[in-house]
Amino acid sequence: MTDNNQNLYETLPGQERYVAPIEETPLQAVDKVDDSAPATSMWADAWRTLRKNPLFIISGLLIICVVFVALFPGVLTKQDPNYCNLDNSLSDPAAGHPFGYDMQGCDVFARTVYGTRTSLSVGLLTTIIVVLIGTLIGAVAGFFGGWVDALLSRIIDIFYSIPFLLGAIVVLQMFRTSSSIWKVVLVLALFGWVSTARIARGSVMEAKNLEFNTASTALGSTPIRNLFSHIIPNALAPIIVIGTTSLGSYIVSEATLSFLGVGLPTTTVSWGGDISQAQVNLMTNPMVLFYPSMALAITVLSFIMMGDAVKDALDPKSRTA
Repeated sequence: MTDNNQNLYETLPGQERYVAPIEETPLQAVDKVDDSAPATSMWADAWRTLRKNPLFIISGLLIICVVFVALFPGVLTKQDPNYCNLDNSLSDPAAGHPFGYDMQGCDVFARTVYGTRTSLSVGLLTTIIVVLIGTLIGAVAGFFGGWVDALLSRIIDIFYSIPFLLGAIVVLQMFRTSSSIWKVVLVLALFGWVSTARIARGSVMEAKNLEFNTASTALGSTPIRNLFSHIIPNALAPIIVIGTTSLGSYIVSEATLSFLGVGLPTTTVSWGGDISQAQVNLMTNPMVLFYPSMALAITVLSFIMMGDAVKDALDPKSRTA
């Protein structure tokens, strides 16, 4: 700063300036990076956000309870869910039978407890298959583009245009001779993978243009290796979110199909089957329908809440807000 400029600033009122000497403001104190801090990642940041989220804690506790009931139903009841005595038809709750009996004289509490395993198994198995198939097809379409993307996208559009429940009902009606959990799981997965594929395609198309893919290619990595080693792992966040949320939807879909009589066989204990059988007693004994319906609602709600919490934690905008 020249003397003329300095005199100018001094002569203009309200324009006085003070510039501190460089030795009084060392740059190291402002811009120094803490090298001792541990490296962080998106998943570590998400976990720090999740464990402080009441929605995640509540849903996590509910899911733990549901899984415990599904794995160890004998801890809660010693009654055989398939043992029915018509003498107990629609009897009131009693000692050892807190929910009473249904029209067939079966213990409602035992059937509600054991139905957890069936409904949760269908939801988990369907979600695993849907995530694997949808992620693979969507990732291949988004990564390679061109005619591969065009072909797979048209296949996705064809399946997406078919109503989910209507398609499942038609296919299950075609194979009514064989009834099993796996048949319901495969049919639900047949029409459920398209949403995951669309999400995976968009996420991979975004991830493949990032710098790490260019750097990996420059180091000699093949496209297939880039896809499975770098791009898909960095595109998993939205896929995990939709998988967590969809799990509850598949539990509801199984219950709906069983309610309509085209899902699981009547010999299999499930919430949908019990709700279907109890609908005739809705006016006279509504509690028989209430208990399996409440168990279904709590389970589905817990997974939806978990999906919302995970989405908020993995969304960079919500993390920095």
